[in-house]
Amino acid sequence: MGSSATPSLNPIAAELEAARPRRTPNDLMRRVRQRRQIQIMIAASYMVDGLILLLYAYAGTIPVTIGPAFAVAGLTSVLFYLVLSESGLIERFRDHYFVVPQLFISTAIMLAFTYVAPQVGVMFLCTLFTVFNFGSLRSTPWQTALAWTVMTAGLAWLFLLTDKPIGLPHDSPLERFASMLIFALAIGRCMFLGIFSSSLRASLYASGQKLKEAYRRIEELAELDELTGAFNRRCIMRVLDEEITRSQRHGQPCSIALIDLDWFKRINDGYGHPTGDEVLRTFAITMFANIRAIDRFGRYGGEEFLLILPNTPAEAAARLLDRLRAIVADLDWSAFSAGMQVTFSAGVATLRTDEHSDNFLARADKALYASKAQGRNRITSA
Repeated sequence: MGSSATPSLNPIAAELEAARPRRTPNDLMRRVRQRRQIQIMIAASYMVDGLILLLYAYAGTIPVTIGPAFAVAGLTSVLFYLVLSESGLIERFRDHYFVVPQLFISTAIMLAFTYVAPQVGVMFLCTLFTVFNFGSLRSTPWQTALAWTVMTAGLAWLFLLTDKPIGLPHDSPLERFASMLIFALAIGRCMFLGIFSSSLRASLYASGQKLKEAYRRIEELAELDELTGAFNRRCIMRVLDEEITRSQRHGQPCSIALIDLDWFKRINDGYGHPTGDEVLRTFAITMFANIRAIDRFGRYGGEEFLLILPNTPAEAAARLLDRLRAIVADLDWSAFSAGMQVTFSAGVATLRTDEHSDNFLARADKALYASKAQGRNRITSA
């Protein structure tokens, strides 16, 4: 067995793909191409080793049939695997690279030819290093242990139960040249697999970083209202509970404001829902631009928003909301449609001792309705 896959192959990505319930035709074709690349490298390795065996044959060390027989044995295993790969049958298995079966087959070929041609047995035994290096890239611990046990049993049979004189020819210049090639190729293949393993680790690290970023983005999107970018109701309610607990633990004031855009239904009906969406986005951007970094702003539902004001007593909260109200009212809303005017009403409440979120919100909601009853575009404190 030879060098292994090209660096473009990424078994880590293949493992991620295995978690998908369905695969597209492009996914399957990419996996077929990757398996084809591996087998081309393995086939090339068998051919190179076959040529080295022909050098030994030319030097008179082994029969001339050994090299072609070795190449045919290796290429037959490659062909068998390619038939499984191209037919799609291999996709039914978790390890669609069939690394462990290939490892067993390659080990059997190496041990068999060591027995048949012990004069150059060191060549086949050196190739076992490449075989197991390749197998270790994807084998599980128990698969590696099983493969090692099988190999050890084969070596025990070869060394202890036979009297084959396993050798490394070096008498003639041609034999020495062929033997030099054996070690050069064995070391080169192991180095290649080491480099490939390093690239996999780098790929794994990069994939891990991308996965972390994806998870962070997913969590962020799960907390945000898609239209306005403010916290969604579930998230802002969680933040409210956390802020109530923190405020009561440290004895610090906390205020909230329930905000409702005035006559928003008229905007949707009169100017259309796309314009209404732009109004909501512009309102949210304006709020973000004018609240503190410690404040938390979320969409409570529809055109209602909840603003949490940590470390803010009642009077300061009322002043802040009135300033925000004036800023929103003074915006040039006619940019969306001539004559458009947008204002909001709000109800402000400050946390009481041992008060829970339900009662806290109920008081803010009552104050909001008071603002609406008094003509809107105003702030009322609970």
